[in-house]
Amino acid sequence: MPLDSVCFEITETAVVSKQTHAKHFFTRLKSRGARFALDDFGSGLSSFSYLKNLPVDYLKIDGSFVKDMATDPIDRAMVEAIHRVGNVMGLETIEEFVEDHEIAQKLTEIRVNYGQGYGLGKPRPLAELFAGGHLLEVPGFRLAL
Repeated sequence: MPLDSVCFEITETAVVSKQTHAKHFFTRLKSRGARFALDDFGSGLSSFSYLKNLPVDYLKIDGSFVKDMATDPIDRAMVEAIHRVGNVMGLETIEEFVEDHEIAQKLTEIRVNYGQGYGLGKPRPLAELFAGGHLLEVPGFRLAL
């Protein structure tokens, strides 16, 4: 499989514990076309301090902020702040735990790039998603597979 069609998803916790090795790994594979998503971003205490030095393409915002953002203004502010920082850095954001229409609507207002969760669709075989040669689309969102 060509590396330019692969996106590795690595948790923030794993990166923090081996930051030097992770940066080397990311840099080497990115030079060959691979992309990287930093998963569960925001769950670590030092998230922003090392983000500037990691060659990642996507931030997956920790679902603990997303799941209550429709009712908790602090969680919404956290999601919005992480998304803004990602945009300034040229990164796209992926929101986990998009479990209902209300959360999806809030994320659409913030203009996040991608969403994952049962509110957008339950896991299905890829063949169903590409039926007719087109990826299944959800209004206002691109699905992160």
